[in-house]
Amino acid sequence: MTLALIIAILLVGGACAAWSARSSAGQARAVTLLALGAATITTVSLLPATVALTGLPGADWVGVLRLDWIHHFGISFHLAADGLSMMLILLTLLLGFVCVLVSWTEITERVGFFHLNLLWTLAGVIGVFCALDLFLFFVFWEVMLVPMYFLISIWGHEKRAYAAMKFFIFTQASSLLMLISMIALVMLHYRATGTLTFDYLDLLQAQPAPGSFWLMAGFFIAFAVKLPTVPWHTWLPDAHTQAPTAGSVILAGVLLKTGAYGLIRFVVPLFPDAALAFTPWAMLLGVVGILYGALMAFAQDDFKRLVAYSSVSHMGFVLVGVFAWNQVALNGAIMQMLAHGISTSALFAMAGLLQHRLHTRDMRAMGGIWTRAPRLAAIALFFVVASVGMPGLGNFVGEFLVLWGTFQHSVLFAMLAGLGLVYGAVYSLLLVQRAFHGPDAQAPAVAELDVRELSIFALLAIAILWLGLYPGTFLHLAEPSLAWLDSQVAFRAAEP
Repeated sequence: MTLALIIAILLVGGACAAWSARSSAGQARAVTLLALGAATITTVSLLPATVALTGLPGADWVGVLRLDWIHHFGISFHLAADGLSMMLILLTLLLGFVCVLVSWTEITERVGFFHLNLLWTLAGVIGVFCALDLFLFFVFWEVMLVPMYFLISIWGHEKRAYAAMKFFIFTQASSLLMLISMIALVMLHYRATGTLTFDYLDLLQAQPAPGSFWLMAGFFIAFAVKLPTVPWHTWLPDAHTQAPTAGSVILAGVLLKTGAYGLIRFVVPLFPDAALAFTPWAMLLGVVGILYGALMAFAQDDFKRLVAYSSVSHMGFVLVGVFAWNQVALNGAIMQMLAHGISTSALFAMAGLLQHRLHTRDMRAMGGIWTRAPRLAAIALFFVVASVGMPGLGNFVGEFLVLWGTFQHSVLFAMLAGLGLVYGAVYSLLLVQRAFHGPDAQAPAVAELDVRELSIFALLAIAILWLGLYPGTFLHLAEPSLAWLDSQVAFRAAEP
């Protein structure tokens, strides 16, 4: 019941925020923070049981709720979480607080409806992270798209309608491929066993279905679009650039992680043979994304667009790590998901603050900020070097483990992926030079960070430092999930 309660708190909290906004915008924000606080406390209550997971089949889940839903079609309301799910749920809630704080002065119109869409997006994402019925997973997958569309199309910038529609079309079209593969998988399982079920655990025990490569491809494309993977990435720069700051934080920190989660939870376990056969192509797509995203980031003048393309590059490491077929790389992929969610969200928050102050995202119109607002610039530098992968910060752990594990699988792919770190340092330091140093391009003074803004970055800085200095905390939490995954698909080193 606990997981269902978390989702319900966010759904009801969103409705209450919309209703309370009729009195004042401040009440809507307060209700949203209260709902996030209640959901966080409820989630934390599951942590002791999650830490105690043994990693044995059937003993890996907490907060289990399984109710008969559409019995005729074998569909149930099945929720459960393991260490991987719990880390991503906590990341979602943490960034939910960040979204409320960064939008405090940015969102001044239809405040109640904004917070309703914010909380309902987070509820859909959490449902994705803990749904163990494939049909229920698809429902949550679709639910999170609609409020995200409204966040971009209503509160975004100049070309928000175009960006929102592009986001929706890309994700909806790929979702339909996943739905077709999902139904085909269930029907093939029904023909083989006589049991009609959408339950993930039941389907996991089945023998590989005929034509499993094409079934795997339907799931893979849906998750690759959301990751995003080249060439299905083109919706991302537009969506990030046009979204409000909170929308960019959700997109980078949370929604992209649903694609990575789908690869780990569904693609590899349900279709191990097909995934293994697809490994060289998947890793090639990951490496292409790393290099292409870095080169495109280098070419940008728009602060947010540069950070958006950097996400394409960083999430390529996740794809490479998942398909390296060893637990070192998979651990790295999980750490990269968490670290990227924090560091990139901080950079998007910084981009939003600069746009609010300077009324531009063009780095050619910036410069000299370090002398005017040194505290703001120093914090930006901290998260830039975190994104680059400085030792002691979370991104370094994720990228190092991915490269280490990839080297065991393929030296060539590891070397090519490593070039992405070099290019990342170039475009990241160029961002610092152009935006914060150089000639003073600003006539008005640039305001320093206030207490609310400092609290945002302090929260994210603590999180990225914890990831970097104490990665064992998170690796231990993920260990039962990976041990269980290992027992299911017999992870093994594979020739490229």
